[in-house]
Amino acid sequence: MSDTLADSYACCQKLARRTAKNFYYSFTGLPPDQFQAMCVLYSYMRLCDDIGDDESVPLDVRAERLSNWEAATRSALEAGRSPDHDFETGRDEFRLVFPALIDMTSRYRIPTHCFLDVINGVRMDLEAAAAEQTSSGDRTELCCQFQTFEELADYCYHVAGVVGVCCIHIWGFNDDAALKSAADCGLAFQLTNILRDLAEDADNGRVYLPAEDLARFEMTPADISGRVMDERFHQLMTFQVARAELYYAKANDLFQWLEPPGKPILKAMLKIYGGLLKEISRRHFDVYTRRVSLPTWRKLLISADAAIHRRFGRRD
Repeated sequence: MSDTLADSYACCQKLARRTAKNFYYSFTGLPPDQFQAMCVLYSYMRLCDDIGDDESVPLDVRAERLSNWEAATRSALEAGRSPDHDFETGRDEFRLVFPALIDMTSRYRIPTHCFLDVINGVRMDLEAAAAEQTSSGDRTELCCQFQTFEELADYCYHVAGVVGVCCIHIWGFNDDAALKSAADCGLAFQLTNILRDLAEDADNGRVYLPAEDLARFEMTPADISGRVMDERFHQLMTFQVARAELYYAKANDLFQWLEPPGKPILKAMLKIYGGLLKEISRRHFDVYTRRVSLPTWRKLLISADAAIHRRFGRRD
């Protein structure tokens, strides 16, 4: 390993340790090479999000940086050339991540389109924010981001499902059916996030639940913004939780195709996100009074379980 490549891997591990929180400790249960690869994958995804989420930068500048990031990603993964700049962020991680990314994707044969799909997910958020900014002066009521579940599912693939697809390339799988199941897993997680964050998203001018779902239960985006929790809301949330549970069931199918190293991490992630969904139901769908979360001690126990699973050879 060259010094440049070593520095790149070290940078990714440091970034993952600092920002991945509980999941970082789940990664430690993997063989060393896969642990490093997960740190690289997480770091790349995190930096993509940071480009889109930096509210100190105007939307048009973020969009331009994202396009430059996309060009650099294409160049890195198709021609093996790393950029020599930090995309005007002032952060070395944006430059240092690429040598390890090139090495990791080559080792685990992760398709280039996966990383471009992630970028398109960030672009979807930026375009939605730009549209909201443009129309804010004329807007008289909150609108749904998506009209149909198919549109929402496509968005969820780009911001979550494709991450699952990347992960199983690192962990290993023995049937291409695993690719669809991994995307379904990401969809289950993202649907859970959307339900948990209804209030926060509405406060930020966004309703991710499809318009067709709200109409089905005679609700409006204004009802979400207004924290209405009547029978209509309970029926809507019952429907949404049941839909998410279907995708969790599909995600469980992944265990049959996944190689052993990845199973403890998948189990931990299903416990954490599935636990959030159960907590939403336990609170009778009150996602407004306070943020739904699992206790830190519980998440740490789940992550620790994944980390020691391989190390001590435990079997379920």
